[in-house]
Amino acid sequence: MDDWLKDSDEIGPSWLTVDLAIFTLRDDQLMVLLVERGLDPFHGMPAMPGGYVQKNETLRDGALRELAEEAGIDGSRLHLEQLGAYADPGRDPRGRVVTVAYLALGPHLPAPVGGTDAARAFWAPVAHLEDGTLDLAFDHRAILTEALEEVRRKIEYTAAATAFCAETFTLRDLRTVYQVIWGRQLDPSNFRRKILNTTGFVQPTGDQWLPPTGRPAALYRRGQAWLLNPPLLRATTTVQRS
Repeated sequence: MDDWLKDSDEIGPSWLTVDLAIFTLRDDQLMVLLVERGLDPFHGMPAMPGGYVQKNETLRDGALRELAEEAGIDGSRLHLEQLGAYADPGRDPRGRVVTVAYLALGPHLPAPVGGTDAARAFWAPVAHLEDGTLDLAFDHRAILTEALEEVRRKIEYTAAATAFCAETFTLRDLRTVYQVIWGRQLDPSNFRRKILNTTGFVQPTGDQWLPPTGRPAALYRRGQAWLLNPPLLRATTTVQRS
């Protein structure tokens, strides 16, 4: 096999990178983390944070390192999972570069600080991704579009929505996550019933949040279940009517 590889014209050099699709809620908006590229190719253009995987480094470790280096964010407590591999031969003008994209979710993540080859790092509204306002480097628009739909689907079938909440939260906080990500208003009573009827989704802490005005609200934390049964489907969740 080594001789075949040596003599084959079909096998060329390739490189492995990791890129991160990182979403958070800030001021009741769904935001995605971007960096401004400080080097060619695509110098000055927005892109996903990421870079080459180092020798003897796992993909996950590479993703966490790039996040810290390019945006100054500690990703050790984020919900982090592989989204997929992207290997179109023409996706990078420098040569054959295969990237493994990671999906990361976190609650109200801090303002990023650009570093290494990122001229700056910033949060951008997902709405700007969807309306075409953002012109992204490489194939990052396609990757982020796929990542966004994965988030919308994932919160139907798993407890991933709690990754956007603090350690303890009210049901209103959780409903806000669904409303922002799905882009629709949800009936509070129907939402509460569905959440509390989904075994293991959330568990009460026994404490309450005391607002400046109005009634106290019970505090919850994520339960033991990851897969939701029954799922909280977009198509069947009642929309609040004005």
